Amino acid sequence: MYKINKGINRSIEFKGIQAQYIIYLALGLVGLLLSFALLYMFGVNLYVCLLIIIPSGAVLYFTVQRYSRRYGEHGLVKKVASKQLPRSICTRTRHCFLKLIVIGNEKG
Repeated sequence: MYKINKGINRSIEFKGIQAQYIIYLALGLVGLLLSFALLYMFGVNLYVCLLIIIPSGAVLYFTVQRYSRRYGEHGLVKKVASKQLPRSICTRTRHCFLKLIVIGNEKG
């Protein structure tokens, strides 16, 4: 039997894959299942379909497992969010700062 962590206030873990990575793996496997069905319906030989889908599934599994180990429960989301932050803010005038001072004095 597979051990699934069901602790209170702890993220789920299945065979070393944590939290949202389980969802990524499930969506990838559904995508592979649909691609297998489409390839088979278009008349591609069964063995050719299997030669495409099985290695793709292995690559998907090991990639998700590597991301889960490297970034942890929330690390991948934090990495994507940090790439969206600007490296610097450029302004050519002091106008925005002068407005901050005026607004600060009115409240105080």
